[in-house]
Amino acid sequence: MSAGWVAGVVRARDLTRRCPGPGGARQIAAAASLDDAVRRLAGTPYRRYARPAVGLPDAQRAVMATLLWHLRVLAGWLPPGGARLLRPLAAGFEIANVASRLTARDGPGADEEAPARPPYRLGALETAWRALERAPTPTQLRAALRASPWGDPGAETPWALVTGMRMAAARRTSAQVGPARRWARGRAALLAARERFVHEHRLPGPVRRDAAELLGPRAVDAASFRDFRERLPPAARWVLTDVEEPGELWRAEARWWRVLHQEGAVLLRDGGYGPRAVVGAVGVLSADAWRVRAALECAARGGRPLGVFDALA
Repeated sequence: MSAGWVAGVVRARDLTRRCPGPGGARQIAAAASLDDAVRRLAGTPYRRYARPAVGLPDAQRAVMATLLWHLRVLAGWLPPGGARLLRPLAAGFEIANVASRLTARDGPGADEEAPARPPYRLGALETAWRALERAPTPTQLRAALRASPWGDPGAETPWALVTGMRMAAARRTSAQVGPARRWARGRAALLAARERFVHEHRLPGPVRRDAAELLGPRAVDAASFRDFRERLPPAARWVLTDVEEPGELWRAEARWWRVLHQEGAVLLRDGGYGPRAVVGAVGVLSADAWRVRAALECAARGGRPLGVFDALA
């Protein structure tokens, strides 16, 4: 194994050791107010972007900005080409950039004169953001996606653009990041279930093809949630175990994050000095950030726990 991978794994393990973990997240969640919770972030890596007396969305965004910074640092320690391994795993930040632009411009009560939230700075983890950022309309955005590794989302509505990117992220992760393939298929199952059986959306053609590649056409075409769950391949069915109806998908979401942390920790511990350990570190870091976001919401509610937080922590 090259010195670059050894250095990357050493750095990855160091980053994960600084995470608050379940115990730290519980302390943040128990804070009497959001301001108190944000102050408790001062003893964690999330202090880099967190500031007292900010609203919940800004505090949660600070957590995600810290995660992105950690992934960019990690990518910088990897040997040449190593960032390609992390790019699909960091795709959610590029999706968030696009969603933020679409919401600012096209969402309910949008003010076309109001600036969109500053985009996440992706650096080497960018897939096609510079081209997407230059696309001023949904039609041009779709064209830019079609010409990139994201692929055609199938329509130009904000929902179709973002949903297409989310399913494409699962497809790209499954194809390019072997150790994360099970996570990607579980994520695709959650996305398809929510869109089909909660929001009752018909998946655009390209999104359906990506979903069928990951989940099988019989599952994607199922008429009921129960049939969908039963027809999933084992690599995706695990995320919906014991979930009997669409209204319980929050439990499946919590399970996905919990498994991401558990399996990521195993990969990090047993993956040697190579790509498997790095992928494991990304799983641990991502799950920790999600847990801290949930803890901040608990604190914003006056320290009242959320069911999803209890499942995560």
